[in-house]
Amino acid sequence: MNWFTAFLGSSIGKKLLMALTGLGFCFFLFIHLIGNLTLYGGKNFFLSYVEHLHALGPVIIIAECGLLLFAVIHVTTGALLFIENWRARPVGYVMKKNAGGRTLGSATMPYTGFLILTFITIHLLNVHFVDLSQQTIFQVLQNIFAFFPYVVFYTLAVIIVAIHVSHGFWSLFQTLGANHPKYMPFIHGLGICFSLIIALGFGFIPAYIRFIV
Repeated sequence: MNWFTAFLGSSIGKKLLMALTGLGFCFFLFIHLIGNLTLYGGKNFFLSYVEHLHALGPVIIIAECGLLLFAVIHVTTGALLFIENWRARPVGYVMKKNAGGRTLGSATMPYTGFLILTFITIHLLNVHFVDLSQQTIFQVLQNIFAFFPYVVFYTLAVIIVAIHVSHGFWSLFQTLGANHPKYMPFIHGLGICFSLIIALGFGFIPAYIRFIV
């Protein structure tokens, strides 16, 4: 058992935890997007989806607990890796270049991660932890997206998520051992496509609810 804890405490072990939890979050984003796309089918279609989702009962609770555990592991491990990297190179480079495939996503991962955590907390307080005894979840969405500053906040958050995912998607596969010249270009392109789908799929929801519904 000591070898296992030692492995998880190593840099490689932490990166593996980041990759596995990151893969879990990508899967959740995809499933969550599919569910949210039912909004484009109209109020009744969306509420029918929500009703079927809540009917799963314990399964949803288990899934939420699993996501919370993943979040704790991902955030904690990410913070530890960031601190380790900072200590290993406390003085920044005089000149920063985009050498070695460095992108906006890779350069801002710790910061976009913190912003995403902030967004999720605020979004859950406004959407998930609300009293639905006098209103439906559809009305909740209409109310929060009627507030233009929140629309701006939500849209910026979605863009930040897309930037984070654009690097995290192919990076996690690289960590899991798919780092091969034959496969990585495809995985990298797939990551870009996935991030764009996430940005467009979630990003148009506020405009749809405000101006079309």
